[in-house]
Amino acid sequence: MGRIAFLFPGQGAQSVGMGRRLYESVPAARTLYDRAREVLGYDLAKLCFEGPAEELDSTVVSQPAIFVTSLAALESLRADAPDVVLSCEAAAGLSLGEYTALVFAGVLSFEDGLWLVQKRGEAMQDASDATPGGMVSILGLERSEVDRLCREAGGDEVLQIANLLCPGNIVVSGTTSACERAAELAPAFGAMKAIPLAVAGAFHTVIMKPADARLAEALTKISLHPPRIPVVSNVDARTHDDPEEIRRLLIRQVVEPVLWEDSMRHLISLGFDGFYEVGPGRVLRGLMRRIDRGVSCQNVEV
Repeated sequence: MGRIAFLFPGQGAQSVGMGRRLYESVPAARTLYDRAREVLGYDLAKLCFEGPAEELDSTVVSQPAIFVTSLAALESLRADAPDVVLSCEAAAGLSLGEYTALVFAGVLSFEDGLWLVQKRGEAMQDASDATPGGMVSILGLERSEVDRLCREAGGDEVLQIANLLCPGNIVVSGTTSACERAAELAPAFGAMKAIPLAVAGAFHTVIMKPADARLAEALTKISLHPPRIPVVSNVDARTHDDPEEIRRLLIRQVVEPVLWEDSMRHLISLGFDGFYEVGPGRVLRGLMRRIDRGVSCQNVEV
């Protein structure tokens, strides 16, 4: 194995019971959940371990829950394989996971990162409540074909590409009715499947515009530092050293597509061939198999 990079999951990776083993067996992980209670004002650990699922799945809870559980998984890896953590030379995170990556890279403190994630989740939930929407995973089409599907299914409503995940897996996002039309029309465009996602709104579209303004305000209250290792931005699939540029990209991330496939290919082009998915779920490992089977991607159990 050559160069190592860590990948942190985004919203949708949560499941009831996640993190319990870490809390019970890794003292540093337990400390993170205890510190989270102080920042958030509620018992996040209890929601992660016991649910109910409906509450854990809400945007305002799932984002802090995945953030803290991913960092708890990092502490588990640090305890079991400290050389791996010390050898990590880059990081990336899917949407919400970018905040986890930035904490790992020293751009944000844990408390500031968690506070930002809480504010981000609240703002995105409010924007979703104001304009009901959703997301649909379109399997088996090229980007140009998905663009054409968005134009036809969207009509006068919002329907945009939100996540470019891997070859043949592109997520569209928009109003509820536009997403329903996209799912209905996708087979006629040659899609193998169209899968509505269990999310609260039209993330990474202009519908989130009120949320990016609130996030921008929150970010003015937080100090950002130059990263100690490169973190790939979702917005342009490149790394950035300037804290002010990172701040601007985090604001843009709320309303712009996540370039995950491009981000992974960028890391691979730099010689990274050993990846660790640090956090709940196995989505990122599955995506990496579709992007490049020649690299290794391991999961850190939560």
